[in-house]
Amino acid sequence: MLKDLVELVRAPAALTVPGDVLAGAVAAGNLRSPARLTGLAASSVAIYWAGMALNDWADREVDATERPERPIPSGRVTPRTAFALASSLTATGLALAALAGGRPALRTSAALAATAWTYDLGGKNTPAGPFLMAAARSLDVLVGAGPTRRAALAPALAIGTHILGVTLMSQGEVHGGTPGPARAALTGTTLITTTTAAGGIAAALASSRPHLSGAGIVAATFAGVFARSVGRAQLAAAADPSGPNLRRAVGAGIHGLVPLQAAWCARGGAPRLAAALVTALPLAKALARKVSPT
Repeated sequence: MLKDLVELVRAPAALTVPGDVLAGAVAAGNLRSPARLTGLAASSVAIYWAGMALNDWADREVDATERPERPIPSGRVTPRTAFALASSLTATGLALAALAGGRPALRTSAALAATAWTYDLGGKNTPAGPFLMAAARSLDVLVGAGPTRRAALAPALAIGTHILGVTLMSQGEVHGGTPGPARAALTGTTLITTTTAAGGIAAALASSRPHLSGAGIVAATFAGVFARSVGRAQLAAAADPSGPNLRRAVGAGIHGLVPLQAAWCARGGAPRLAAALVTALPLAKALARKVSPT
């Protein structure tokens, strides 16, 4: 049963979630309390898992035809269990946010949870779907920023834009699609990489302090790692938007969040934290071979 629930919530994919909170915290200068950051990261993970469980609950009839191997249509998890799990994880996430970050974090996390539920309960099937998903990931970055959310708008926009492209591609990962979404995602990757790396290089050139100069170089390096990790799969999907190619591009996009988050952590002056964050990437990729992140 536990294995089935792990598959239901795509548990290993949550390794890409704490980096959102850290990127927001670094941008806002809120790194002083490890306990606060741990609590906020745990809150976001719980809400992420809730969204995955609710997604499969909402899609159970479609999945019975398109993906009968998933936990609900295969009978390994009942719809009632999936909905109860989504509800309890959402409540847990909001409680953790309140305990770790007080009212500011609770408000942002509540907006995050509401966006995720809106997406799962019908929004995904509308033109607003990809934008809702992008908004959810941007809000996840702002969770880490605390009351000084404005300072974290740049990484929130970069990460949200990336997820917008990933979500557009995901709409064709079963039956295939057209080249448009992959081309749009590739354009977004180019823009995100350029602006993130340029900001890091500019910070390095402008600073007379070796630590900050090195951080800018690390930021540009991780931006390049991000481009390489997602760009090739997007390019292949743009050339041939078949279901398998789009699924690979979506998977690469999910894992590509980690070097992008690391680039923004380094750009904010935390290169060691950025390097530590990237160590999660090989583990996330290895676990994805056991439990699909999509």
